[in-house]
Amino acid sequence: MTKTVLITGASSGIGKATAEYFQEQGWNVIATMRSPEKETELMKLDNVLVTRLDVLEEDSIRSAITEGVEKFGAIDVLVNNAGYGAYGPLETFPMEKVRRQFDTNVIGLLAVTKAVLPHMRARKAGTIVNISSIGGKMTFPLGSLYHGTKFAVEGLSEALHYELEPLGIGIKIVEPGAIATDFAGRSFDFVNDESASEYQPTVQALMGGFENALAEASPPRAVAEVIWAAITDGTATLRYPAAGGADELIANRQASDDATFFAGIKSRFGL
Repeated sequence: MTKTVLITGASSGIGKATAEYFQEQGWNVIATMRSPEKETELMKLDNVLVTRLDVLEEDSIRSAITEGVEKFGAIDVLVNNAGYGAYGPLETFPMEKVRRQFDTNVIGLLAVTKAVLPHMRARKAGTIVNISSIGGKMTFPLGSLYHGTKFAVEGLSEALHYELEPLGIGIKIVEPGAIATDFAGRSFDFVNDESASEYQPTVQALMGGFENALAEASPPRAVAEVIWAAITDGTATLRYPAAGGADELIANRQASDDATFFAGIKSRFGL
């Protein structure tokens, strides 16, 4: 029987590449996004349902899951990919943007997971893939909000595996490194108040460091391949570094004490 994957944030980047990759492998794909009317390429593929899902709207989550099950009969895999990065001095961030970052990257992920769990629990089968980041294992300057959310994804995923494993439901965490997506564009919310002059040297250093990292970024398809491997390798492995130098960066962080790691980051960004 053909299996089905539901992917959030499938309009671009890792989400879209994952939708295309799973479709190529013969899977049914529920490709969800906030504005499906703007999507053209995925609409043309066989066995792909493009539908609306905004992780901040519970009604849209329930509707997308219902529509997907009605069309394909089941959801075997959920890929929680929707998210974005908020960077900048914490002091300059309006609280509504602080809340939006956590609502999207953490609360939204939990809402989609909660909504799909009754279906998987009834079937005693399923896999949930949470897209974290190297930013869930280490931090970069001015990323208190983004890294806070990705550290949360790591922790909640690790805890969830205890309660879901006895039900036949697996949890996987995929940790991309530098990926050539629109993370620096529409998926990047940068807030900076230039009147807070004390922060500006760090701001300038961060922007230069990001430009250098993105110049060496891996394509989104490389992450899609790791997601595929994670759900098909037949193991209970929890974490999967994914392209963009993730293996090396995470290994270096784990091998370094805080002082050594912080010194390396400051040197890399010219701080």
